[in-house]
Amino acid sequence: MSAATWRRWLPLAGLLGLGLAVYASGLHRALSLEALQRERAVLQELVAACPVLAPLAFILTYAAAAVLCLPGAALLTVAGGFLFGILPGSLWSVIGATTGAIGLFLIARSTLGAALRERAGPWLGRLEGGFRRDAFSYLLALRLVPLFPFWLINLVPALLQVPLTTFAVATLVGVIPGSLVYASIGGGLDAVLARGGQPDLGLVLEPRILLPMLGLSILALLPALYRRWRQP
Repeated sequence: MSAATWRRWLPLAGLLGLGLAVYASGLHRALSLEALQRERAVLQELVAACPVLAPLAFILTYAAAAVLCLPGAALLTVAGGFLFGILPGSLWSVIGATTGAIGLFLIARSTLGAALRERAGPWLGRLEGGFRRDAFSYLLALRLVPLFPFWLINLVPALLQVPLTTFAVATLVGVIPGSLVYASIGGGLDAVLARGGQPDLGLVLEPRILLPMLGLSILALLPALYRRWRQP
């Protein structure tokens, strides 16, 4: 194996190694409602004592969870609303999610994307060309509807060589509505936990929340559908 090949696969190997280390050490269990409930007083004290470092630490934690494809992104957003308030928590969550998504996108594009194109031949090229023409609309629609795994929407555009700017902007805009919903749950979390209740993380799938998001995703797809319709 050449040095160039080693360099190409090194980021993915490092990512897999770090992910295995996180699971082996049990750190992934910290992304749970039980851990948040147990440590909420300590976390609130840290946020109050470190008004600058606490948001930065939260953003880095969120980004690392996104890069490593750890479950619990929704819970992290809830924690952001709980610790920082609805709007600041949403903002830090959006920044963390977008940063992590870009990190995984770049790693996948530099490793899996190149390997897949070498083996797939012209078929992938045709699929790639069609997707890239309307990549922003497709990505935005997928981000707006919380029905697809976050990590999957990071990987597929990387394999299809979607431009980084298109991917980043669609991700940034698309995660805002869901982040606001989950952060709003976090905003009332203290009262829920104080009476021994459980937050309803399935709220985003209720019709009154999901249907407006579906409407936004359809609006995001309209430019792509119009261009398809106008094609001879």
